[in-house]
Amino acid sequence: MESRTIAFLLGILLLQQFSQLPGERWALPILLLVFLPRLFTRTRLHTEPCTKSSFYPGPRLGPAQAVVNSIAWLAIGFLWAWFRASLLLSSGLPVEFEGKDILIEGVVSELPEADERGIRFVFEVEKVLPGDLHKDGQDLDLGRIRLSWYDRQRTITPGERWRFTVRLKRPWGMMNPGSFDYEGWLFQRGIRATGYVRSSKGTNTGSNVRIADSPLSYPVQKIRDSLRTRLAQTLTDNPFRGIITALALGDRQAMTPRQWEVLIATGTNHLMAISGLHIGLVAGLVYLLVRWLWVFAGSLALTVPAPKAGAFAALLAAMVYAALAGFSIPTQRALVMIAVAMGAVLLQRHVLPRQGLALALLLVLLLDPLAVLAPGFWLSFAAVAVILYGMAGRLSPRGIWWRWGRVQWLVAIGLLPFMLLLFGRVAPLSPLANIIAVPWMGFLVVPLTLLGALLLPLTEPVANLLLTSALWLVELLWPLLEGLADVSSGLQFPAPPLWAMLPGLIGMAWLLAPRGWPVRGLGIIGLLPMLLNSPAKPNAGEVWLTLLDVGQGLATVVQTTNHVLVYDTGPRFSDSFDTGKAVVAPYLQHRGIGRIDTLVISHGDNDHIGGAQSLSRALPVEEILTSVPGKIPWQRSTPCQRGQQWRWDGVDFEVLHPPSHYRSRGNDGSCVIRVSSRAGDVLLTGDIEALSELELVLQEADALQTRILIAPHHGSKTSSNESFVTAVAPEYVLLPVGYRNRYGLPNAEVVSRYQKAGSRLLDTASHGAISVVMGSQHDILPTTYRSFARRYWHSD
Repeated sequence: MESRTIAFLLGILLLQQFSQLPGERWALPILLLVFLPRLFTRTRLHTEPCTKSSFYPGPRLGPAQAVVNSIAWLAIGFLWAWFRASLLLSSGLPVEFEGKDILIEGVVSELPEADERGIRFVFEVEKVLPGDLHKDGQDLDLGRIRLSWYDRQRTITPGERWRFTVRLKRPWGMMNPGSFDYEGWLFQRGIRATGYVRSSKGTNTGSNVRIADSPLSYPVQKIRDSLRTRLAQTLTDNPFRGIITALALGDRQAMTPRQWEVLIATGTNHLMAISGLHIGLVAGLVYLLVRWLWVFAGSLALTVPAPKAGAFAALLAAMVYAALAGFSIPTQRALVMIAVAMGAVLLQRHVLPRQGLALALLLVLLLDPLAVLAPGFWLSFAAVAVILYGMAGRLSPRGIWWRWGRVQWLVAIGLLPFMLLLFGRVAPLSPLANIIAVPWMGFLVVPLTLLGALLLPLTEPVANLLLTSALWLVELLWPLLEGLADVSSGLQFPAPPLWAMLPGLIGMAWLLAPRGWPVRGLGIIGLLPMLLNSPAKPNAGEVWLTLLDVGQGLATVVQTTNHVLVYDTGPRFSDSFDTGKAVVAPYLQHRGIGRIDTLVISHGDNDHIGGAQSLSRALPVEEILTSVPGKIPWQRSTPCQRGQQWRWDGVDFEVLHPPSHYRSRGNDGSCVIRVSSRAGDVLLTGDIEALSELELVLQEADALQTRILIAPHHGSKTSSNESFVTAVAPEYVLLPVGYRNRYGLPNAEVVSRYQKAGSRLLDTASHGAISVVMGSQHDILPTTYRSFARRYWHSD
């Protein structure tokens, strides 16, 4: 069972490495591998005699046939993942319908998410109504889509049926090294388009109206929404109400950024997800409680044994808790694992722990082969496997708390390779924080929260008492977590190479081996390639430039041998999301960069300054240079001004603009910086427009010619006038623009102007992050992250 499951998993993983989904012609050759054991090998059975002291295990496969069987199971896994992916990719939005008004009908299928701009929600499209753009709307299969409705007064609930006029685009996300794969996340959730609800004004395809719906539509989500509303009313403005709501419903919207920082720094953020830990604890508590009480059931206890009654009650409790979380993907995994364990009790089968884990893994992969795209999938199964490996045959006489401490040690070491590969982050005080927080939350806070939420519709006074008690317990624990977070905010590591995972796993297994294993401390050697990995750096005199993909905004990283300059930080989209925290900081940490020598904020527009404050929180910034020092209250800054110069590692930096009288002129006051290396120059221009371009041509004509130009103002028609383009004469023009941005950038005339000048153009919307190595060789060739990291679920 174990070897077949692993082979099945490897087959699914193999498909995920393809940049394009294999066509149907590949299905038959791969299908032949499934029958390989019967077609190309003979059955070789090794038998053992049945004795009084041994149970005959049945036929055992010889080494050759075991290998062939593994290949067959690998092929089955590959085909199963291919089939599911093909089904998902068969629906979606055709390119020709992007940005067009479409009239749809469907149902709100999940809890809406609210922020200061409006609401976001998943919408199950039942039909596309015929309109001017598509006469036969029924042929357009959209499936699940994610919509934003920019109306702060609007409220909607799951299960409501609506008719909307929407504008959609294919799944498209920012693509940068070290950043979250938004397109992969949408694909795993089955969302095939995103967009927004159009205002009824000015549309000729219909209005946004609620239509009659069935009261039985999405009943679980309706209950969750009702409970969320009641919890908000009951907990009012308590600062920890977001934590209680997260524990009850898996909805983490009300949690503050500071709370997330504390949880991540202490390695306890997993406590805010209704997953295997919480559901397992609840199921375990219910199992023990019912089993103990069942002896008082009288004659019923003679009919149904107490273990079976406890197992059934535990499985039912797990299902209820998973339902409260909306049967999210993590809860589905947890529910399968508990069903395997409790199923063995109900069927009176003895299942070895490793067999149960393998069966649960196989069932999860059969239900959802795309689960392998989620980091939680790897962490949950790896944690159980590590605990089984580290605790098997090691029952200690030192007591339950010693064993509990060992479990935390096992998880901290055992998950280290996965944490480094997936997140590049380790919380060194995680074992200490979890040894206290897990039982505190699991045995006290979670039961009180769950009971309180379930009793809210029945008896509000009792529910209020339970929920208030849960809040009080969280408030007691929180100072400890904050103190641990202040002591250690977590260690960041550069992204290790994939090959380092193998020695890392071997080293982890060596470290956690049973007592008596020779020199267990040598296991740390296997972890060193992951812990001591050091990304390459530019040589003296070289410049490595990366224009990051931050949507419709600008963020550029310039790296020399020992210094880093960040030019702008991209936009801030909401109180909880900006590209400084979501893109720039992860990229720098991915590259092993622990500090920023100079942060340049070209001017005060949101798409340039929006992520600056969160970036300053994430990484120390030595100096801030800006044309808008008044907009940077969190740190002392220096006004940028023509004539400022410095030299790093053989590379020269010079501010060409603005002169002092331009500093208050918005776009035209942008800091313009020239970076000069032995391989050529780079010109960083911000949002300067025609007036500043003319000033530069008149004052700095000899300094403008460059090999790499970050296009002024994202390629807007207000910039890149002919005299400026002629003076700069760039070899490459890099355009920081968002996919299908509302401004229509880059402007077609500007693009044509650069092309006529002989420049080659690349934009972040099409190519993701764009990197240029300006080294000792005169030739330079930009590389694009979207082409490098492309997988079959990414849009073309």
